[in-house]
Amino acid sequence: MEEKTPKLSMRGITKRFGTKVVANDNVSLDVYAGEILALLGENGSGKTTLMNILAGIYYPDDGEILINGTPVTIASPREAFEHHIGMIHQHFKLVDVLTAAENIVLGMNEEGKLDMKAASAKIKQICDAYGFEVNPAQKIYEMSVSEKQTVEIVKVLYRGADLLILDEPTAVLTPQESEKLFAVLRNMRDDGKSIIIITHKMNEVLSVSDRVAILRSGAYICDRITSETNAQELTDLMVGHKVSLNIKRPEPKDPIERIRVKGLTVKNIEGINKLTDVSFTARSGEILGIAGIAGSGQKELLEGIAGLQPIESGTIEYVHHDGTTENLIGKDPLEIAALGVSLSFVPEDRLGMGLVANMDLADNMMLRSYRSGHSVFTNRKNPEHLAREVIKNLEVNTPGVHAMVRKLSGGNVQKVLVGREIASSPTVLLTAYAVRGLDINSSYTIYDLINQQKERGVAVIYVGEDLDVLVELCDRILVLCDGHVSGILDGRTCDKQTIGMMMTHIGEPTEEANDEQ
Repeated sequence: MEEKTPKLSMRGITKRFGTKVVANDNVSLDVYAGEILALLGENGSGKTTLMNILAGIYYPDDGEILINGTPVTIASPREAFEHHIGMIHQHFKLVDVLTAAENIVLGMNEEGKLDMKAASAKIKQICDAYGFEVNPAQKIYEMSVSEKQTVEIVKVLYRGADLLILDEPTAVLTPQESEKLFAVLRNMRDDGKSIIIITHKMNEVLSVSDRVAILRSGAYICDRITSETNAQELTDLMVGHKVSLNIKRPEPKDPIERIRVKGLTVKNIEGINKLTDVSFTARSGEILGIAGIAGSGQKELLEGIAGLQPIESGTIEYVHHDGTTENLIGKDPLEIAALGVSLSFVPEDRLGMGLVANMDLADNMMLRSYRSGHSVFTNRKNPEHLAREVIKNLEVNTPGVHAMVRKLSGGNVQKVLVGREIASSPTVLLTAYAVRGLDINSSYTIYDLINQQKERGVAVIYVGEDLDVLVELCDRILVLCDGHVSGILDGRTCDKQTIGMMMTHIGEPTEEANDEQ
């Protein structure tokens, strides 16, 4: 059998940051024409750094890159495009007030006057070839998340890329949008394109990739043909030891109402409704999941309960253990805490709202006052001790408790934030995207911690984007669509396809939703 020549090879790639951090350690990796390669690894394993080297954002300290067997130099994103390599980042790089076509051609060095009619025709040709749906004249600010992502992919194809790198491409997509994206990626693969996908969702790895390459602690471990492996083997290789992939869902014990939300309406600063007449209850010893596409009001809902969001109308009541109630509306977070109400909030923007980037881990622990009581972390009085406990329990990859938060990877920042919030012994735990950006091993650690909170009687409200996890972890799932409640489902009997449909279309509310509203 004739051995194929890789379209791209990385040989002995090493990248250091400072003297102590080796992000990539002598990594060698091959990518072939007409394949989808999934790149797997824990947080801090060097996946994004390696791809940033390929995209010209970083330059390696050692090693070489070969295209079709010929050594090349990639010292900038422009040089990456010259070698037909394009990267679609997790955070889109689009200008909101421009159209799709204008964003796609922005920065192109074309001689003479730019012909937008010809550009639009070329965009349509690319879309027709692979199954994209793009309106070249539509403004970016009018688009959904999946439409913006499509523009980003078309943008790199327009520039001639035949090797595409996608970083967490389905992080904020519904199951239906993800399937549509995967169909397009398969069409591109069948046309001879090479695609590298970074994702922590194991079901997606098994569904869309042809081959899987695994990194651990900055080093290349091995690769596997996707059809010849499974989630358990890949996870064990990624972590370096046997890992349990079971999410527990203990039955709620004596659940009682802890939070009552009735008729909640929230407007943004432009006066547009972000939540409209939302009603539900959160019960102690139960996990209530919140599902919805990005921008459906999840953020505003949690911030409203936590005292961080002005409320237009409606009520939010906290039910004390003795049955008495307190109205939380109009009170700031400090006033809410003074009432004896403990709300732990893991925000969507972990550095903007949760942690101070220029403070070290120990100082970030002091941003919250810790009460006495039992917790997964033992001594909460001493911030340094707590920081060490968080580092140990959640396996935070850091030089020590005095490392600046801004120097940690995104996943490790998230571990610090989640650990600190759970350590506060809450009665209500509000979590927004608690495992966003976390590898599968770290994610399961967080699920276990959340279940421990549930078992000690905490009312957990869990906003998540992985619907597979929502239906495994949550007792009930409230589905938001454009700021409305489209239903409240039993987590034990619903399926993610139903949730996905309810996330994009407001149908008849479920019987439970009618009861609560």
